[in-house]
Amino acid sequence: MKVAIVKYNAGNIRSVDYALKRLGVEATITAQPDELRSADKVIFPGVGEAATTMAHLQAHGLDTLIKSLRQPVLGICLGMQLMCRHSEEGDADCLGIFDVEVKRFVAQRHEDKVPHTGWNTIGHTRGKLFEGFTREEFVYFVHSFYVPVCEFTAAESVYIHPFSAALHKDNFYATQFHPEKSGAVGERILRNFLDL
Repeated sequence: MKVAIVKYNAGNIRSVDYALKRLGVEATITAQPDELRSADKVIFPGVGEAATTMAHLQAHGLDTLIKSLRQPVLGICLGMQLMCRHSEEGDADCLGIFDVEVKRFVAQRHEDKVPHTGWNTIGHTRGKLFEGFTREEFVYFVHSFYVPVCEFTAAESVYIHPFSAALHKDNFYATQFHPEKSGAVGERILRNFLDL
């Protein structure tokens, strides 16, 4: 199985690569269109700022390429947010795979800290990414922006208010949390993705 990780100006690519290696998968880290198109699975990770990153994707033609992919694609963290229509972060127009707006967390109480950082539960899981999940599980989050619960929500979490912990539409899957940093639970999600 050929797995490609999209190489662009957003961090976190190495930790995704190491997580795949732990599962016995040697991934190709690439921005080459032919390598991305010919992969069996594509992972679109991301840590960074939405507007800057979208400008980089557009400058390198990766925006239209990612949208055109037909194999299973997994967006992680910023990768998930960039798959949405628009982000309040830098007022950025994004890829529009999921027709939903990415919003900024606004603290409601003194104890609310933004970014939302650390372990939190996911529930209301559905779809193949969460096959075998029968109860709430803990995963690792780091984010200041969130996707509201919507028609594409495949898992939910609550911080300040409920939000989408994962999205799914057609061949596009996405997690707001970091499966590569979420221990055995994250490995199970990555394996479910690889098994699609």
